[in-house]
Amino acid sequence: MGTEFTSGLSAIDYAIFAVYVLIIVAVGLLVSRRNKGSKEGYFLAGKSIPWWAVGASLIAANISAEQFIGMSGSGFSIGLGIATYEWMSAITLVLVGKFFLPIFIQKGIYTIPEFVEKRYNKSLKTILAVFWICLYIFVNLTSVLYLGGLALQTILGIPMMYSILGLAAFALIYSVYGGLSAVVWTDVIQVAVLIFGGFATTYMAVNFIGQGEGFFAGFSNMMAQAPDHFVMILDKDNPQFMNLPGIAVLIGGMWVASLYYWGFNQYIIQRTFASKSLDEAQKGLIFAGYLKFLIPFIVVIPGIAAYIIINDPNLFSQLGSVAANNLPSDAHADRAYPWLAQFLPVGVKGVVFAALAAAIVSSLASMLNSTATIFTLDIYKEYIDKKASDTKLVNIGRLTAIVALVIACFVAPLLGTIGQAFQYIQEYTGLVSPGILAVFMLGLFWKKTTTNAAIIGVLASIPIALLLKFLPLEMPFLDQMMYTFILTCATIIFVSLATSENDDDPKGIVLTASMFKTSTGFKVGTYFIMIITVALYAIFW
Repeated sequence: MGTEFTSGLSAIDYAIFAVYVLIIVAVGLLVSRRNKGSKEGYFLAGKSIPWWAVGASLIAANISAEQFIGMSGSGFSIGLGIATYEWMSAITLVLVGKFFLPIFIQKGIYTIPEFVEKRYNKSLKTILAVFWICLYIFVNLTSVLYLGGLALQTILGIPMMYSILGLAAFALIYSVYGGLSAVVWTDVIQVAVLIFGGFATTYMAVNFIGQGEGFFAGFSNMMAQAPDHFVMILDKDNPQFMNLPGIAVLIGGMWVASLYYWGFNQYIIQRTFASKSLDEAQKGLIFAGYLKFLIPFIVVIPGIAAYIIINDPNLFSQLGSVAANNLPSDAHADRAYPWLAQFLPVGVKGVVFAALAAAIVSSLASMLNSTATIFTLDIYKEYIDKKASDTKLVNIGRLTAIVALVIACFVAPLLGTIGQAFQYIQEYTGLVSPGILAVFMLGLFWKKTTTNAAIIGVLASIPIALLLKFLPLEMPFLDQMMYTFILTCATIIFVSLATSENDDDPKGIVLTASMFKTSTGFKVGTYFIMIITVALYAIFW
């Protein structure tokens, strides 16, 4: 950060951003030619993705405006504790690679609902397919568009609706035509841009707080000025305890959110289905696990830096009149990252803007592709046209993505009244994720689980979740998720035992030790992930 600050982008910044856009579109359209209209080419990238592209694409799909804007906003309000979502994910990725993925890939599936049909039946598959389509459109797509629009509005002054439409058009240009191949191979570029751009913001902000003494001095100043923002496990008297309920984040509902997201979320797990082999997919998950350790340093630390700068009169006064533009607060915490981006030097601001765009459009593209995949293969082909050709299915997939994006564009501006969008996403995803997780966990690992029990359980999970949410219990939503998961599991187990006469379900999965064998590289990678996770919590406990 220099001494003269202006809002908006310079001609150099726009040039950098334009080059980024041209590269992404060119690469997306180039790799799209490989699909040749085939179903496997469009929806699973021809099952040709190497491990490093799988890992990079997983992170690009995951890191979106939800993190850059939403998690940075939570960093502003809560602090480093919100990084639990990222650091625990590294362990979750190991569990998914070790225990879930071997079963999925052995089944040769395209979609998670397709697995549901193979393990249960078509009715449950359809129920969950509808759940996911609604969740992707009305929670995921809308929140990413809203947060992206907020960033453009804050940095450039572009009206919210125009910003949303611009981002939607960008994602549409290459992802809808090219399918998963375009998404994955552009993700490799996107993840490099977003990590580099993210670290640029972190370095500039922390260095500014160091006041000429360097980055590490700035980080020490941050910890000294806001020690409560560098605590991973919050005390009960912390005003943010309802969002991160103390030690329960390590042993409670956080696991429900993380296992559901990384294990049974179509737009995430679809990348592993597209890998060359199970071993390549598992290596990709380990690679993604290491990248997860970096994310809080590029999305949470800037939020904390914004909090410190605003509350330090000496630092704040050095920013000049521009500092008053779209000032973040606890009520508008999601303004923290775009507010901070105003003060970056010419050129760096263009790179960071490209990083934001990379995070946003890569996630949009992933969500659109998965929404199209589920609707096309699990609903359209199943109920509307069972004999549809590959070419027709690809076209239906493209049309579905366009319709989903149009709906999300109209709904996105309605999210403007929320304070922390990251918490909004977690909370409302948490209404459906515990029930879905219960169905999968018991379906995968308990052969007595029956189809009727799973249907009753997943349908019962919604009223259970709503009851826990709206009763005057003053219960953190992560705890609500854990109790919903436990009660749903209990419901499924009870119904299964009451109706199956203690026999294994005919569709129960036969598990063998050989299914879960992993390479030496996977084991070594897992070992170091565990060590790093323990070390991080020991440092910031």
